[in-house]
Amino acid sequence: MILPPLLFAGLAALFLFGMNREGGDALESTREGGVVPELTTTALADQPEFDRDVLLGDGVKLVNFWASWCAPCRAEHPQLVALADEGVAIYGINYKDEAPKALGFLDELGNPYRAVAADTEGRTGLDWGLYGVPETFVIDSDGVVVKRFAGPITEQILETIIRPAMETAAE
Repeated sequence: MILPPLLFAGLAALFLFGMNREGGDALESTREGGVVPELTTTALADQPEFDRDVLLGDGVKLVNFWASWCAPCRAEHPQLVALADEGVAIYGINYKDEAPKALGFLDELGNPYRAVAADTEGRTGLDWGLYGVPETFVIDSDGVVVKRFAGPITEQILETIIRPAMETAAE
């Protein structure tokens, strides 16, 4: 009779401990602090392409993994368009998608990417440590990943995480 309440109390204590840990729900990235990995991608129809050498070049760059079937990708898209309008170099990797649908997505919402690659098999996503889409990587002039952000970029995330990471990458 006493065992069930004790088990419940123990599980409740573990749950509360887990909820109050430092770091919260942040996903760690093995890519932060390392040089961008190789790209195993193909062209997305007639879109301008890019390769790893572009990501190793001068300037702060964003690499954004996205897909037409991804609702959060649609939600973050206005922030990407706004960044592109400011002159931020954004490179898109279309993840496990069909080219006609991906192109339709860009036609409908606008294309914020300087260049786009297709990761139809998901190999590049694996190499980059992708958890899902959308994910955005901030890269410095040496090709080092300064920040990896998993999830849609909201206005708040843009101001509190992405822009500060871009400032760090520019140093």
